[in-house]
Amino acid sequence: MSDTKRITVRIPVNMAQKLDDLVEEGEYSSTSEAIRTAIDDFIKNKNAPEHISKVTVDLPKKKVGEIENLIERGDSVNVDDAIRTAVREYVRERIKEYKRDLEE
Repeated sequence: MSDTKRITVRIPVNMAQKLDDLVEEGEYSSTSEAIRTAIDDFIKNKNAPEHISKVTVDLPKKKVGEIENLIERGDSVNVDDAIRTAVREYVRERIKEYKRDLEE
């Protein structure tokens, strides 16, 4: 007995073509894999703990490449970790500046 379930979904032709393009480019081994990944990401986002807000960040490919180079050097565990660290440091620094401004 299989531990999977077949689901049929109708999508616009242009969306289906974009999925096919991702498969042809080697991003995914099949359309099914691409859709499973998208559904998995959707479910993880919707089921985040209440104290967590999920945010999607669009970055130029060059910047992602730079982040991946940092990861290879051991600066971060993965892209998500690198972005979380960068945002945390940015916010921490901005709060320091804000507090300094209030003291002046």
